[in-house]
Amino acid sequence: MSFSAAIIILNWNGWVYTRACLQSLQEAGFPMEDVILVDNGSEDGSPKSIAEYFPTVQLLQNQQNLGFTGGNNAGMRLAVHQGYRYIMLLNNDTEIEPGFWEPLLEEMEASSQTAAIQPLIYFLNDKNVLWNAGGRYHSWIGFSQTKLKPIGNTPYLTDWITGCAILVRSSVLEEIGLLDERYFAYFEDVDWSLRMSKAGYLLKVHPGSIIYHEAGAASKSKNKGKEGFLSPKVHFLNVRNQIFQLRKYCRHPITWLSWPVHFLIFGLMLVHFTVKNRKLKRKAILDGLMAGMNTSLKKEV
Repeated sequence: MSFSAAIIILNWNGWVYTRACLQSLQEAGFPMEDVILVDNGSEDGSPKSIAEYFPTVQLLQNQQNLGFTGGNNAGMRLAVHQGYRYIMLLNNDTEIEPGFWEPLLEEMEASSQTAAIQPLIYFLNDKNVLWNAGGRYHSWIGFSQTKLKPIGNTPYLTDWITGCAILVRSSVLEEIGLLDERYFAYFEDVDWSLRMSKAGYLLKVHPGSIIYHEAGAASKSKNKGKEGFLSPKVHFLNVRNQIFQLRKYCRHPITWLSWPVHFLIFGLMLVHFTVKNRKLKRKAILDGLMAGMNTSLKKEV
């Protein structure tokens, strides 16, 4: 193994984005044999193209779409089995600055109490605008907020790290577990971060590391239809998983306000989709509410 870190990239019918991401890593000099490309049951010929254009990348093929959680977990299990000390999840719709991984690894080596760290993430189509500089979690209201401004020029603490680009310590995964696969996608990164913090670890952002992100490439339709650009499934997952968060982390009396606030938001969404006559999205909200309340959360995956 030439590096102590593996980069896991998840692909689902996204060859155009995945190719650009892999090319940026290759051009920056990251060892391609330390990239684990997990294909989530793509039907666009992605696996064949990946094997042809990037033959040294480790290609792991799932027979079906296991979501962000299941797909990345498959890659992490392989990376842990191969003995990597650090594992980075990197969205396929990102492109990187040369050497972006070096400051992250240096900070992890210097601070054994740091479980995970992220770079600054700018928009791919407007590289002067920040997409993510870390996250705040407002426990009293059960709300996760994205920071849009960095705090200085040195590594700083954050409440949660986006799954778009998160470098984690393998030994921590053995303690707190992988992503909770019940989430499938959305809020799984907040949940993972909170579990790391609960175990006593630190989460950080390194302003000296920079990447660029397309943002939402996998969840938006290319053409706006009657239901809009976003798939109804996105709304289902967001509502269901937000309720998962409330059930997991908002059980203390000081968080009593979180439940009525979020259910007010869900109610307003129902009104909005009813007025817009977006029946599939209205049904997705209702289904998300039912699944969020009825799914067992007794054991984390």
